[in-house]
Parts: sequence; C-alpha cells; structure tokens
Amino acid sequence: MPDPSEKPRVSVVVVNYNGKHFLSDCFSSVFSQTYSPFDVIMVDNASHDGSVDFVRDHFPQVTVLVNEANMGFAGGTNVGIQRSTGEFILTLNNDTRIDPTFLQEIIRPVIEDPSVGMCASKMTFPDGWINSTGICISRSGAAWDRGMFEPDKGQYNRIEEVFGPCAGAALYRKAMLDQIGLFDEDFFLFMEDVDLAFRARLSGWKCIYVPSARVVHKHGGTAGFKSDISIYYGNRNLLWYVVKNFPKRMLIEYLPWIIGRNVGVIPYYFMEGKGKIIIKAKIDAVRDIRKMMLKGKQSQIKGSEHNIRKWMHLWSRIGSPEHVADKI
Repeated sequence: MPDPSEKPRVSVVVVNYNGKHFLSDCFSSVFSQTYSPFDVIMVDNASHDGSVDFVRDHFPQVTVLVNEANMGFAGGTNVGIQRSTGEFILTLNNDTRIDPTFLQEIIRPVIEDPSVGMCASKMTFPDGWINSTGICISRSGAAWDRGMFEPDKGQYNRIEEVFGPCAGAALYRKAMLDQIGLFDEDFFLFMEDVDLAFRARLSGWKCIYVPSARVVHKHGGTAGFKSDISIYYGNRNLLWYVVKNFPKRMLIEYLPWIIGRNVGVIPYYFMEGKGKIIIKAKIDAVRDIRKMMLKGKQSQIKGSEHNIRKWMHLWSRIGSPEHVADKI
C-alpha cells in the first residue's frame, strides 16, 4: 500500500526548438521549486542552436530527448509524456519562468478532488499584464486566453473552475490523459490545448484555475508574435478543433457563427499583409475537415453536451495586444 502522506510525483515536460537563450531562466526556476518530488524532461525538436549541449552541460539532472525532426508542440510534448513517470504532467513552454511555489500551488486541486483532471495557472507577460488565466471558447469557434492583454489588477485572483488551461504552463492528471489520449499531433502547433480540454470536458473532467501558481511568459518566443507560422496554424486548427469536438447539435446550431468567423477574418489578414497565409490556412483546414470529424466521432461521449454548452461565450473578449507587441 502506498504511503498516504507521500506526495505525488510531477513530471515537467518542456519542448524546445532553438530556444537556448530561454533555457537558463526556465530550468533555473524549475529547480528552485519548494515542492518535491518532480522530474524534468526536455524534448528537443531538432534544434541547431546548441540547446541540447547547453542543457546537458548546465542542467545534467534534466532528461534530454532529441527528436530527429521538428514534431511541433503537440508531438514533442507527447514524446515527453510517454517517457514520464509522474502521476501528474506539467507542460511548460521554454520561454517561461515559474515562481518557486508554482508546483506546490498548482497541484493542490488535483490532489483534493479526483474529478479535476487539469489545472490552469496565472500567466503574465514580463511587464506584468495578463497572458492567460485559462481558456475561453465561443459559439463561433474562437478560442482565447482569459484576461489576455488586460492589466493585472487582481480581477483573476480567485480559485475557480474554467474551461481548460493554456498548455504553456498547465498541469494534467496522467490518468486523464491515459483515458482521453494525448495531444493531437495533426495540430502540430496552437489549439492543441483547446482540443485536449474539449476531449477532457466531453469525458466529464474539470479544470481549476489556480491564481497562486504564477508564471512569467515571454509569449511567442519560439513561433513569433503575429508570425506566418502562428497565423497559419492558429487559423487552420481553430476550424479543426470545432468540427472535431463540437457536439453534433451544437455544430449545426452554431454553423452561421462558425462560417461567419472563419470567412470574416480573411479581409482583416489581407489588410495586415497576410492574405496569402490566411488563404492557405483556410484551404488546408477545409481539406481535412472530414478527417477531423471522423476523429471526433471516435472520441466523443454521448450526453456530454452540457459539459461544453455552459462554457460558451457569445463572442470573444480579448483586449488589444498593442501595448505588449513590441516587448515579446
């Protein structure tokens, strides 16, 4: 019989792609934690900037796994999870720095309540403005980080249930992942955490936001802010997660909003000089809609519509990024 006083192990999984300049801050903060036991896995997605040698030289306690090709956040994280030994998995972006009490705080809800499968942290930009306090969704399929680009005035300092966590600094119950599956590697980058949160919600799992689990996130450190890669995968995957996860009745009911949103963003990106990449994203999204719908049909739990509908917003509520665009 396990000792009930023994604390559960957390496996910290960090995916890296040419992020050597972030790794010292990231791993130094991880190894300053007040909580134990934990282990750390870095999955390197075929970097060519010396990241692997740097970590092996300066942080030998990190288990380094090297992929021969860039598998994206989804594939890279899955490699780390598959090699993990913890009862809980912390997914952590390489351009983050967590508070010393981060693990101690974020693990409490999953220990206290077996129905909690995910925990969201309080993520802020380096200037202190909010990056994420959990994931929000709307009937159009838009998904965004709650509170993003808002000044932190304490408005998100309450422990509460949210739809799902931003995987940039999120805790997942390994037993939940064993049940619902890992990140969808077809997504490669962006919205993979929304897809996973959907599958968890459809299976009855809860997510708790823990404001005392604080992390500073430089945001866009690997993919870039408003870069072609972020525009492409963000917009392609937004349609994919909708057709894959929205329960059938909701998909039909919200179809005008879904179509309107996906078509409506095209002129905006043309005005931003990103017309070619947004058209490619939407064409590729439509091309594989059937594949995503078949995936969703295989994973959805009947009678789970209530677990999704109660989290739906009418429209996205996100502030302006202009005050941080030149800092990240």
